Amino acid sequence: MDANLPAAIGFLAEVRQDSARPPEPVFAARAFRARWHERTADRSLHTVLLHFGAPDEAYAREAGRTLVFAGELYNRDELLGLLPGRVLPGSDAALVIALFDVYGIHAFRLLNGRFAALLADRERAVAATDHAGSMPLYVSVAPGQVLAATEAKALRGAAPRGRSFPQGRPFPQGRPVRRRPGICQVPAGSVLDIQVSTGLCVAHRTWTPPAARRILPEDEAVDTVRRALERAVRSRTGPGTPLVVLSGGIDSSAVAALAAHRSAGPIDTVSMGTDQADEFAQARVVARHIGSVHQEITVPTGDLLRGLPHAVWAAECTDPDVIEYLLPLTALYLRLGDTRNDGDPGGDGDTGGDRGTARRILTGYGADIPLGGMHRESRLAQLDTAVCHDMDTFDGLNEMTPTLSAMAGHWSTHPYWDRDVLDVLVSLEAGLKRRHGRDKWVLRAALSDALPHEVVVRPKLGVHEGSGTTSSFSRLLTDAGIPKGFVRQAKRLVVEEIYDQVVVEGRHPDEVALDAVVELISERAAHHPHPIPR
Repeated sequence: MDANLPAAIGFLAEVRQDSARPPEPVFAARAFRARWHERTADRSLHTVLLHFGAPDEAYAREAGRTLVFAGELYNRDELLGLLPGRVLPGSDAALVIALFDVYGIHAFRLLNGRFAALLADRERAVAATDHAGSMPLYVSVAPGQVLAATEAKALRGAAPRGRSFPQGRPFPQGRPVRRRPGICQVPAGSVLDIQVSTGLCVAHRTWTPPAARRILPEDEAVDTVRRALERAVRSRTGPGTPLVVLSGGIDSSAVAALAAHRSAGPIDTVSMGTDQADEFAQARVVARHIGSVHQEITVPTGDLLRGLPHAVWAAECTDPDVIEYLLPLTALYLRLGDTRNDGDPGGDGDTGGDRGTARRILTGYGADIPLGGMHRESRLAQLDTAVCHDMDTFDGLNEMTPTLSAMAGHWSTHPYWDRDVLDVLVSLEAGLKRRHGRDKWVLRAALSDALPHEVVVRPKLGVHEGSGTTSSFSRLLTDAGIPKGFVRQAKRLVVEEIYDQVVVEGRHPDEVALDAVVELISERAAHHPHPIPR
């Protein structure tokens, strides 16, 4: 296994009281597959694990419990300090199950990471996702059976059995999955304690965005942000050469500069543009300044838009704004190379094969949410209201999902959504976010000594704007005859139709004819002034 990558990037796991086999899963994420089965007097555990070569490190067993863990932890040193006198666990899975032995379900409140986990403990199952739900987790619960998976499509074969739950949810906080009765998404920062025999679920919060605001002097605020972001980048870079997605804006440039500062040699950076728009010139300024090995990738607009089914397939999201944000990243990841040979597409274990070069990728994605960067708002009350709203509504949109890069066999991570970084950024009073006429002032000030001045002061431009994605998607619809006043609603209908095909019905995105989808929505727009999604 490459020490630069997590042991596992996804799974389907089933805990049940009989020994039947779980459904055959379909994943968008690409990695080796390993199947594993464990039978005890109380239950059986079946798993299908997506891994990079060391599946055993994604499992841990202790005191009659078994843990399946996908992703990675970023505060290992602090966590290890909580286990004095023990043999120190070598893997993240072993560390989590050791903490569970001490703290029970409250162990998940200690973790700063990007992960999903399922623990089988005699007659109970415990399912958890990280503080931000950055690795989505879906569950299907019925008396005698609990299934959990990192992609909703992996649960397509999970037919509901036994009694039904109110509103189709085994617990009130669960988010139903569109057109998939009995399947729901675990909320970000939550752990479910499930009694397998009855299907009874109790949800516990492990993290919530801070509501209080800290009043700090400028210098202290700048230093606090710098140190938190440095720690987040350091914990994510690993022993290999990181690859940073670079646009030339302050968010991605800050991550690239901090990664370069701690690297023994030049880091790799990559920028993506289209034949309509790019930010190559701005990214080159940063790449030259930090001495990175830089690459530019131009994606024809037609190819970018034809990637819509892949973006929806990976993110499992129906929000058209989010899909527009993610579409350029999807196009970029898919062009970073087909990194591995499945060897065994059906997935009966690790077959070896030529995995190629799976990369660890860092992005500057997500900084705008806690800092209010997309709200060019000078009134501080309204700016903080916008931050509160965005932090309260990010959950379930899957903007941070690693499946976007995992479609090409890579592992991505986002330092701005580190738990400790979010605790700092969200809690700062609004006047530190909008100050001296600049958005995200505290971040710009924190990196002023590491980047060229022109980068520090460059106005915000969203990735969907800098790549021309939003305008290209709009033009695709208007060229099909959809009125301009209906374009926003039409985008939602297009994304929902694609979602139904690739997630609900199980089609591969290569089988989705985008032109046919657009034509279908155009016909509905012509016959109905306000068409209703199916």
